[in-house]
Amino acid sequence: MSEIDPSTHADPASAQRSRRLAFAEQELRLISSLVLLIGLGLFLALPFVLSIGSVVFLPVVTALVLTVILSPLADKLNGWGLPNALASLVSLLIFFAILLLALALILQPATVLFEDVPAMTEQVMLRFGELREQFAWVAQINEQLAELFDNDGEREVVLASPSLIEELAFATPSFVIEAVLTLLMAYFMVEARVRLRQRLLFGRSSFGTSIKAARVLREVQDRVAAYILTVGAINAVVGVVVALGAWALGVDAPVMWGGLAALLNFLPYIGPIVMVVLLSLFGIGTSETIFLGLVPAAAYLGLHTVEANVVTPSILGARFTMNPVVILITLSYFTWIWGVFGALLSVPILLMLTALFDHIGRPNLVGFIFGEPLFATEILTAERDPAAS
Repeated sequence: MSEIDPSTHADPASAQRSRRLAFAEQELRLISSLVLLIGLGLFLALPFVLSIGSVVFLPVVTALVLTVILSPLADKLNGWGLPNALASLVSLLIFFAILLLALALILQPATVLFEDVPAMTEQVMLRFGELREQFAWVAQINEQLAELFDNDGEREVVLASPSLIEELAFATPSFVIEAVLTLLMAYFMVEARVRLRQRLLFGRSSFGTSIKAARVLREVQDRVAAYILTVGAINAVVGVVVALGAWALGVDAPVMWGGLAALLNFLPYIGPIVMVVLLSLFGIGTSETIFLGLVPAAAYLGLHTVEANVVTPSILGARFTMNPVVILITLSYFTWIWGVFGALLSVPILLMLTALFDHIGRPNLVGFIFGEPLFATEILTAERDPAAS
């Protein structure tokens, strides 16, 4: 009897599997390209939509972030025997009291120092005038360049802008309305957290999907809440150290500077820079020399260097480590959309998105350019390895 070569029967199946694999790869790449284009379009169009509709979207996003932050506290109070509605209200009142206390520590001394701003401005100009005299040769060069490019026939028209009081008068009613809407939405979202968890667990057709959805919700909540609480505690310590340092250096209103340092430290990179600038201007405006005026700013810069590079990374660990470039992009993105409030919300939003991508998979943008799949998938792996199926 002649033996049958098994390769004659394996070749057609192998060729069919290769064609099916190539078709699956092309289909997956086409779908990935469409997803990438849609995501890019949303990324470019979203700022204009969110900026125009900031009255609607900003309170919603702020309430969502507050819900994620306050849900663990509400759960703790609920576990101590408080009803869900009362626990949600108490957690929101605790946050509101802390916020009012922080603002009172800053605004009350700031209003007193605001009266000394003209004198400090004059002092700063005097110090910089003295510094400019030491570089008189630079001024002479500027004068010569100005004579060369001088145009006497042109006139500059300056349009009158509304004063600070007028801007505050127009902005206060809308701010109060948005603040009330935000607090109301935050309360109802925190109060509805239990029902949301129950729907995620029991409202899915698949038990595995229910477990995964509940796990994603818990991961987002735990990560953002743990980050905010940990960073808040670190910033509170930084504020106390800055207040004690300002008191030791004889700086006016040390409590205000401590509270300002604690709040600005929530803004990565930008907040400490603003703090250094404010301390420099205030120090120069109240000191006899520029060198003495820069001492508070230099002391704060040294404290921030130790805190940002030693203390915070050792406490937070690798779980909350984020790419500085991604942080700056997110910070500038939401600052462009919503200003200061967008800057404060940027890091919590980034943490929520990071937690979501950790579960659903992060897009492989660089690899996609060179032919790799945009998202990790097991379909092609199973096709390549028939023994695994």
